[in-house]
Formats: sequence, structure tokens, C-alpha cells
Amino acid sequence: MSEFWDREAATFDDEPDHGLRDPGVRAAWGALLERLLPPAPAGVADLGCGTGSLSVLLAAAGYRVRGVDVAGEMVTAARAKAERAGVDIEFVQGDASAPPYAPGSVDVVLARHVLWALPDPVEALARWTELLRPGGRLVLIEGRWSTGSGIPADHCQELVLEHRREALLERLDDPGLWGRPIDDERYALLSRE
Repeated sequence: MSEFWDREAATFDDEPDHGLRDPGVRAAWGALLERLLPPAPAGVADLGCGTGSLSVLLAAAGYRVRGVDVAGEMVTAARAKAERAGVDIEFVQGDASAPPYAPGSVDVVLARHVLWALPDPVEALARWTELLRPGGRLVLIEGRWSTGSGIPADHCQELVLEHRREALLERLDDPGLWGRPIDDERYALLSRE
């Protein structure tokens, strides 16, 4: 799997919601995350961080961020992006489903477009919830995309409720988040247990 994502790294940020290059798209993601996350300087683990766009956005807003991605080329791009932005983020190459962080070490586990691609999402969610401090938040950005890939919101909610008492869904159909109108299912799932 890492070979595929290594190849994708060079053009990954071309998608408006990946690169956050457009100021309007970046502002829309900033506003969404501000509503979903506790106030800075909360500690965030960005799992499957890709090229680090959300990590950098959050670090610039005062969050303490760590990111992990399976693809070395994604991690290299994320480190360069953080350096250009002048923010301090620890990026490591590793398996997002088994992050290299201690239990109870973060306030937020953030994963965008990751859970659907994992071989065992139930086991990944068990590990992710263990990373959270008491009162920590699980924030998933997922969807069932027009390509047929992804995970339907109701199924994702069921998976989270196997590990947490709360799983609030919010549809993400605002074109401002994606840089274009969308016609598939995209959502945020917030668990503040």
C-alpha cells in the first residue's frame, strides 16, 4: 500500500481539499475543524496525514500536532510543508491503524479519508480510542465517494459505537470544503465521549 501512496504524493495536493492551496477552501477546513476540535493548544494525532495539509493548518492555529502516514514520500512532503509554514510538527512514517503513540497521549485523534482504506477498521478504531486522554475526541472525515470507494455514514457510525458512546454525524456537502460541488456522501463523525 505504501508504494501506491508514494506514487500519489507528487500530485496529491492538486485536489483542492488535499492541498488547501485555495484560501477559501483552506478557510472552510479551518472553520470546520474549529467547530469539531477542542480549543488550542490541544494535542492532535493526525493519522494518515498525507502531505500534512490539515496538520499544518492546525499547528498554525496553535495546536500541538503529530502526524503519521504509511508513505515515506507523503511524510517527506508533509515535513517540507511544515518547514515552509514555520510550524513544528513531528511527522513519522508508520501504520495509521497502529500509530506509534502511547495510550492516553492525545486530546484528538483526527483521520481524514483513512478508515475506509484500512484492512481492519474495527481494530484500528480500538487502537485509536486508546490514544485519547479522558474526554478526548475522535474526529473522522469520511465518505462514500462517486468512485464507489469509501464507507457509508451509517456503517461508520456503527463501527464507532462499538468503542464509544457517542458518534455524531454531520454531512459535508458545502462546495467550499471541496473546491467544487459534490454529489456523493461526505461527512464528519465526532465522538466526544
